[in-house]
Amino acid sequence: MERFVLLVISCLCVSRVTADSLSPPVNVTIKAVKASSAVVTWDIPDGDPVIGFAITQQKKDVRMLRFIQEVNTTTRSCALWDLEEETDYIVHVQSISMSGTSPLSEPLRFRTPKEAETQASKNEVMMEEVGQSTQLRAGELIIIVVVLIMWAGVIALFCRQYDIIKDNEPNNNKDKAKNSSECSTPEHPTGGLLRSKIPKNNNNNRMPSVNIIEV
Repeated sequence: MERFVLLVISCLCVSRVTADSLSPPVNVTIKAVKASSAVVTWDIPDGDPVIGFAITQQKKDVRMLRFIQEVNTTTRSCALWDLEEETDYIVHVQSISMSGTSPLSEPLRFRTPKEAETQASKNEVMMEEVGQSTQLRAGELIIIVVVLIMWAGVIALFCRQYDIIKDNEPNNNKDKAKNSSECSTPEHPTGGLLRSKIPKNNNNNRMPSVNIIEV
């Protein structure tokens, strides 16, 4: 991999071999623009035998440009550095093949912001991240509180049912004892109510037999 950075004082064209069959890069865009840096990205048309790229960076209305060339790579982006804040730049991208370079892409113009604006944007991003994390923590706390309340309700319901069952046990024992006492008598503890008394038979004095029924 070879990287060449050239600062050219004049606006004279640099002689290159142009490949007629090679198309220029498309969808050239600029991203992550800061006060002193930026990133340029692009796409390559399908079927082009591209082995590298070349970028021309120039200040607007200034006869000075920077030429960046890289080969043996499939990269589709390049970082621009040492930029000046509040400055307009023009960028061109070319594809490189074994037979030469493609025509220049459409010019891409962008302007670098102030350093203070960059810091302000960073602070805004940090505040947004802090706000999102705070919302997530608040949501987690709400879920935990709801789960604890549900568990407390289940435990309270279980204790209440247990107390009701425990209070009903002596009453059930009393009812059983009362029912058993009503079904028995002193003479017939097993619940019988019929008693028969028959006197002994006397051969001399026969008396009529009397059956006594007690209730």
